[in-house]
Amino acid sequence: MIILTQNSCLPAIPAEEMRLTMNIQTSSPRAIKVIGHRNPDTDSICAAITYSRLKNILDPEHPCKPCRAGLLNRETEFVLDYFKVPLPQLYTDVSPHIRDVDIRPAQGVDGETSLRRAWMTMRDQELDTLCIVDQDQNLQGVITVKDVATANMDGLDPHALEISKTSYRNLLDILDGTVLVGDVTGKTVEGRIVIGSGSAEQIEKSISPGDVVVVSNRAESLLAALEMDAGCIVVCASSRVSRTMQMLAEEKGCILISTELSTYVAGLMLSQAAPIRQYMTTGNLLTFTLHTPVEEATKVMASVRFRYFPVLDDDGKYIGVVSRRNMLNLHKKQLILVDHNEKSQAAEGIDQAEVLEIIDHHRIGAIETDGPVYFRNVPVGCTCTIVYQMYRENGVEIDPTTAGLLLSAILSDTLMFRSPTCTPVDERAARELAELAGVNLEQYADEMFSHGGDVSGKTAAEVFNGDYKIFTSGDVRFGVGQGSYMTEKNRKAAQALVGPYLPEARVKQGLDYIFYMFTDVRNSSTELLMAGSGAETLIKTAFDTEVVDGIATLPGVVSRKKQMIPRLISAIKSEQE
Repeated sequence: MIILTQNSCLPAIPAEEMRLTMNIQTSSPRAIKVIGHRNPDTDSICAAITYSRLKNILDPEHPCKPCRAGLLNRETEFVLDYFKVPLPQLYTDVSPHIRDVDIRPAQGVDGETSLRRAWMTMRDQELDTLCIVDQDQNLQGVITVKDVATANMDGLDPHALEISKTSYRNLLDILDGTVLVGDVTGKTVEGRIVIGSGSAEQIEKSISPGDVVVVSNRAESLLAALEMDAGCIVVCASSRVSRTMQMLAEEKGCILISTELSTYVAGLMLSQAAPIRQYMTTGNLLTFTLHTPVEEATKVMASVRFRYFPVLDDDGKYIGVVSRRNMLNLHKKQLILVDHNEKSQAAEGIDQAEVLEIIDHHRIGAIETDGPVYFRNVPVGCTCTIVYQMYRENGVEIDPTTAGLLLSAILSDTLMFRSPTCTPVDERAARELAELAGVNLEQYADEMFSHGGDVSGKTAAEVFNGDYKIFTSGDVRFGVGQGSYMTEKNRKAAQALVGPYLPEARVKQGLDYIFYMFTDVRNSSTELLMAGSGAETLIKTAFDTEVVDGIATLPGVVSRKKQMIPRLISAIKSEQE
C-alpha cells in the first residue's frame, strides 16, 4: 500500500475522536493557532500560551490554542516545568493538509458484503468507490462502480458463488428470501448455480450434489432437485412448499429458501450475491493520511482516474474519503503570529495560511496577508510585556501560572533588565508579575538562566537552534543565533560545540553569513562567532573592532534585536552601495 505522508512532526488527533467526529470541519469550531517563530525562545512560547488564554477568555466562540514551530531550548523547558504548563503542540508546517479539507465520512463496508448491496450503497450515497475494512477499521481494499459492473458482466460462471465462498446470508439478502428449512448460519455455497426449468429428467441430469437450484412452483422439479442432493433449493414466486417436501429437504440436509422473485429474476440476481472481497483492489492502494499535504494529494489525484481516495488517521485506521471536489473547499489554517512578523522566521507554509493577528516587538519585516489584520507592534523588550498590557487593558485577572510565564519571558528577553531593549515598562511589568507569581525575581532569574546555559548532553545542532533567526537585507540572507549564559563555563562549552558547526549550518541553509552571539549576562558582553566569506570584514565595519581567531569581543552588546541586527544591516547596505 502506498501511503502519502509528510515527514514532519504534527500534532496527532486521537483515532477514536476522529472516527466519532469524521467531518471535523463542520462538527466544531476550528482552533486558531497562536504560534511563534522557528527555533522558539522563551518569549515566543510563553507569548503563545498566555495570549491564547487571553483570547479564549475574551472570545470563547473562536477558540485558540498555543503552538510552537520548533523544539524548545533548555531555558524554556525549565520554565514550563517550573510552572507545570503542558508543552504546546508542534507545527513545523502550516500549509494545508488533508485534515484541512472536508473529509467525507463514507462508512467502510465488510468484505462479505454482496455485489448488489455494494452497488445499492454506492447508488444511495452517490459514491463510485467503497472502502472495505475489517472490524478494527483497517483498510482491506477498495471497490469501484466499474469493478461491480465488470463482475456483473462477467458473472456467467455457474461456479462464481462456489469459488468466492459466498455466504447464504448474502443469498437471503439479495433475494429477500425466507428460510423454510435448514440453518444458514456460517454456511457458504459449495456448488454451482442451476436453473431448474426443464423436465424432471433434465433437471436430474444437470444437478450435482451441493448445487444451488432455482425452481418454480412445480413439485416434480423440487423433488428432482432433492433426489439429486442439491445443497440449496430456491423456490420462486412465493410458491407453496408442502410439508412432505419440507420434511424430505430436512432429511437430505438441503437448505430450502422461498422468495417472491420469479425464476428469471432470481437466476439473474444470484451471481450478485458474491462477496466484494472477491473483486476488490488490494494492491498499490493510493491512500492519504491526515498529514498529507494538499498540494501533494492534488498532484496524485491528477495523475490517476480514480474519483475518491481513502483517508487514514494517525493510527492507520480508515476514516473517510476525499475527492478533487473536496480540495476546492479548503480550510486554511488560521494563525496568530507572536514574537515575529518576518516570513523567513515563520513556520513553513505561511504563504498558504491565513494570518489573523500579529503581536510583536521587532522590526517590521515582510509578511504579506490576504486582508487587513490586527497588528500590534510595540517597541518594548519583550512580546509578553505587550500581552501583559492587553490583560490589564481588558481587565482580565492574571493567575499565578500566567504571571510566571509572562515574567519568565520578560526576564529572558531583557536579560534581567540588562539589555538595551529593556524599557521601564518591561521592568515594572516584571516586578508586578513576580509578586503575582509568588517568586523571588532575582533568585528565579538566576535559576532560569543557569538551566538555559547548560549544554551538557546536547549536540552542536541542538545548541545552535536554541535561539536562532534568519534575516534578509536586499539580496543578502544571514542568520543570527544567541545564547545567554550566567557562567563562563557554560558559555565556553557552548562555543566549543557551536563554533565548528557554523560553516556546515551556513551551507545547509544557503546563507551568505551566520553569526552567533555568546552573551555573558552578568558582565553584559558578547563573544561573536561567524562563518561566511567576508563575515569578519562585515563585523569590523559594523562594530569597528578586530576579529581574533574567528571571535569578535563586543563589550556592552547583549541585544540581537537592538544592537546586532541594525548594525549588520547597515554594514551590508554600505557594502552594496
